[in-house]
Amino acid sequence: MKKKPRISIIVAIAENRAIGKNNQLLWDIPEDLAHFKEKTLGHPVIMGERTYRSIGRLLPKRANIILTMDQNFKCDGAQIAHSLEEAFETAAKYDEEEIFVIGGGMVYKSALPFADKLYLTIVDGDFDADVYFPEYDKIFTKVISEESHDNGKNKFKFLELVKE
Repeated sequence: MKKKPRISIIVAIAENRAIGKNNQLLWDIPEDLAHFKEKTLGHPVIMGERTYRSIGRLLPKRANIILTMDQNFKCDGAQIAHSLEEAFETAAKYDEEEIFVIGGGMVYKSALPFADKLYLTIVDGDFDADVYFPEYDKIFTKVISEESHDNGKNKFKFLELVKE
């Protein structure tokens, strides 16, 4: 019997859980982008259509699964899913260990109850946004690692959380 892969969510949020505005990230933190790449490289990534459009390209060296309601949506080089369950099933064909949900807001909200692990970057401060990460602290209560950083422009920390 095939092992079920771990479902992980990776996201950068402000202290007020803000994640984006006008289909853009709220900050430019090279260390966070490097952290994201290090964690997701070689693993399938699930993203909503708007997140794909805001990135503007597929992520290299990862199976890209785009979740969309648009039955006619096509994207060369990506797998298309029309439900979260279909996205998880597609991702599991590529990796038996870990799959990553990378956004956006609606996808995070739908995936949160199914996630096993949360890779969280928390950026100091409250930001004005139109997309917020759902409340997670009652679900993910156990911190397994925490690393604080200050790059001179932003203070932030990398957290890895699991359910108790």
